[in-house]
Order: sequence, then structure tokens, then C-alpha cells
Amino acid sequence: MVVQLQQLRYFLAVEKTRHFTQAADILGVSQPTLSKQIHTLETTLGAPLFERIRGGVTLTAAGQTLLPLAQRMVADADAAQEAVADIVGLRRGEVRLGATPSLCSSLVPEVLRTFRTAHPDIQLYVNEGGSQDLIENLQAHTLDLALIVQPEEGVDESLSTTPVLRESLVVASVADRPPPTPHAQIALSELEHTPLVMFRAGYDIRGVTLEACEKAGFTPKFAVEGGEMDAVLAFVEAGLGVALVPSMVLANRPLLRATPLAPPGMRRTIALAHRTRSVLPHAAQALRATLLQHVATQELPLGVRPL
Repeated sequence: MVVQLQQLRYFLAVEKTRHFTQAADILGVSQPTLSKQIHTLETTLGAPLFERIRGGVTLTAAGQTLLPLAQRMVADADAAQEAVADIVGLRRGEVRLGATPSLCSSLVPEVLRTFRTAHPDIQLYVNEGGSQDLIENLQAHTLDLALIVQPEEGVDESLSTTPVLRESLVVASVADRPPPTPHAQIALSELEHTPLVMFRAGYDIRGVTLEACEKAGFTPKFAVEGGEMDAVLAFVEAGLGVALVPSMVLANRPLLRATPLAPPGMRRTIALAHRTRSVLPHAAQALRATLLQHVATQELPLGVRPL
């Protein structure tokens, strides 16, 4: 037989009131039920806990020994229950989100603002990185969710992905200078002799751009390379060259112009990924719902559509 938490609560109620009937009234149980549970507890422990005196009861030596232990055990159980309730009720907890740099500078801030307004006590952690790094972080359990560029071949079966949006790549150039083409759209081949601002090695868009240029029959000329998203956009603003970027990142860049690519263009799918066999924490579930709701209901920049 084992000591039950309920028996300890009954024991503490009797100790507090020093009376079985009053303790039963406080607990909302019958006096015989209370007495039976105390007797079972005494049998389990192998010693009487109360000694009857005129008008009530007092603790025996065994009862005095049990008292601080019972108080601590009940307090710990109550604290655990409250902590879990806080997490389930989103009154505490944390969520770890990974996203590519382009999404960290466009979609993610708006989503986190909405989430933070609804759940101000949830601690947010954001990891900015390339899709492959984010996938590895998910598999290493250092992220709960990640917004990644979904590979055409799919992801490892250990991960589940939900396509979120489809966005076009556009040519970013300085707004107050002549556009890179006189036409409404630009063919990729027209960039053969135009200096490009290129992302660092390992960056998702770098590989896509180089592959597309190769298919178009030329090797691009770099004005500068090696930057992250913010640096690349700043270099373009400085007039160092043009860059192929996701259309979403130009929404708040008034100094830059977006020129669409001529058909077939270049597009990529953004997906929300998590581990297949892991139960998402409540905070992560809430953030996932907030993100999907945002994409479905908010106006998205030109060249971006929800999936």
C-alpha cells in the first residue's frame, strides 16, 4: 500500500481543526469517510497519528513527524498542478521559433506582435538561420517550430510541414534610379551584365539564384557578396547593384523598387515545420495557430499568396 495525496490532505485538515467532524465539513465529505481514510493512512504508516482528547484530537509523535512532510508534499503537488494549469492556460511557458532571415524581417514580427498581445506571459525565443540549419535544430529539439523554405524533394520523415505561403522572387533596385529594364517585367537573362549583390554561401536564395542563372545561360557578375538579408538590402540601397530577393522583404523598404521576373519567374514555398513524433507544447500550438490565422486573414504583399 502507498500513501495517497488525498489522505495527506485529510490528515492536514484534521490537524488544523483538531476535530474530525469539523475537518469533514471543511472537506465536504462525511465524517465516516474521513475517519476511514485516516485509519487507512495510519495502517499504511504503521502508527497512530492522532490521540483523542476531551473535545478533539492531538497529534501523536508519529503525527508530529509526518506533519512537515505532509505539508511539503501537498504544497509541492499544488504547485505542480498550478504550474501545469498555467502552461495549459497559456499564463506561462515558452516557445522557440526558427525562421529564415527574410521571414524574420517581414512576416515574423507581425505574427509575434499579435501573439504577444494575446499571450503576454509566454516567453518567446527566435532563432534566425538558413532552412537547413533550422531543420537540424528542429531535429536536435532546440526549436519547437520553424518557418523554412520547403525543398522540392521534401523534408526528412521525422518532420511534418504545413505549406503556409508561396512567394515570388523579384529584382530589388534603387527606387530613385533608372529601373534595370524598361519593361514591366525583367527576364533573368537581362541581368547577365548587371552587377548583383549576392548572399553568403549556404544562404537559400543564393543557391536558387545561381542555379537559375546557369539555366538562363550565364554566370552572374557579383558587385559584392557575403551578406545576410538586411545587409544585402542595404547594399542595394547604396547603389552597389541589384539583388534577387523575396518580394515580402521589400514591403517596408521605400528606397527600393521591386521588378517582377518575366514568366516563368522564380517562386518558393514557405512551410511551417515541427517534429512529427513530438507533441507541441501548448504555447507552440498557440503560436502555430496565430501564424496560420495571420497568413489566412491579413493582406499580404504583392507576389505573396497564402496556401
